[in-house]
Amino acid sequence: MAHQIFPSPSINPLQRLHVYDSLMMNAERWHLAHYYHRHRQNIHYQSLNDPGVVSGLGVRVTAPPDDAPAKFRDQRWLEIQPGIAIDLEGNPIIVDSSIDRRFRISTAAPTTGSVTVYLVTSYVEPQNPGLRQSSDLIREWFRFDEKTSPPNEREIELCRIRLSPGTVQLENPTDVLFPEVNQLDLRYRPQAKARPQSVVRLATTLNASDRTFYNLAYLMQSVEVLYPALQGVTPIGQIMLTEVNDYDLVYLTAWQALHLEPAELNALSQYLQTGGVILIEVSSKSSKLTRDIKNLIADEFQITMQTWQTLNNQHPLRTQPFLFAALGRINEKNIQLSYGGGIILLEGDLSDAWGIDDNLTLERNDIRTAQELGINILNFALQRRKITLQLLGS
Repeated sequence: MAHQIFPSPSINPLQRLHVYDSLMMNAERWHLAHYYHRHRQNIHYQSLNDPGVVSGLGVRVTAPPDDAPAKFRDQRWLEIQPGIAIDLEGNPIIVDSSIDRRFRISTAAPTTGSVTVYLVTSYVEPQNPGLRQSSDLIREWFRFDEKTSPPNEREIELCRIRLSPGTVQLENPTDVLFPEVNQLDLRYRPQAKARPQSVVRLATTLNASDRTFYNLAYLMQSVEVLYPALQGVTPIGQIMLTEVNDYDLVYLTAWQALHLEPAELNALSQYLQTGGVILIEVSSKSSKLTRDIKNLIADEFQITMQTWQTLNNQHPLRTQPFLFAALGRINEKNIQLSYGGGIILLEGDLSDAWGIDDNLTLERNDIRTAQELGINILNFALQRRKITLQLLGS
């Protein structure tokens, strides 16, 4: 599952109404005064929380309305349950039981392959009529929409449906955790929650193996559960090494590190200067390359590495957020870690234990230990990058 990353509030100064004796109050000034307080509330919510569903808003397949035209009396109708959501700026989306909550999916079936349809809801700013109305109150509204692109930052996903070619006949899923085509998928609905303190971005090369990519994805998946203050961006970036500046940590295998082009080496050197961290892993099968990697680090980056044993006891790799003394063993081989100048050198098969191995032989304790060390690496990379950029004024 890809985690949506929401933006921080825009850096614009607030402006409040200038109040003084004899000020005449009219509708425009009343609006300005209330907009100021609402804007403050929006900033507060967006700074501390992520948008999502608060309660209810379930979705089920339903029969078409009795008054629906004949051409629309099909199995494309959904009903949204009453509930509450909050959008990015803290605007409440309140769907009550007094309104018609039926919605017809009108997206055409694809001729080949499949298409994913997203059912979303969003807040609608009420229009303030200029003239007096029969009621002094104006209801705040919302809207339901369907779209074939992922929800934007102001929309809340309620469900998604993968349509297949042929006649579309929607149905509730037979297995809610593994819905099939034309079945409602409610697994990706965001829940309103506290905003993570930090977001870390991890990348690897375009030619990374599927196994490498999956292991990194498993690590990022573990972050939300083991250390909720940190959020990992998924999917993992697959990039050219001359374009690394948007990432906090770059992962390379020993083979990839030893085959870097001069332009890539230059880009990575500049990346280190801006606080970036490079993680190079030498697997147990490639242990003969360890000396070559150390020579590369010394010659090309002019960096002297410290072993795990000589790192300060309070070094973040040892202590934040998880405490490590020894590094343990994976696949009956010791894990070794060295660090210097933004480069982390791992010897062993740590990344193999970030996910599920093909033979299903890794013990749960080994996986958890490996993931916790991986989170220490992610957290260290993020902090080094953030503080360096703050010092550089970027």
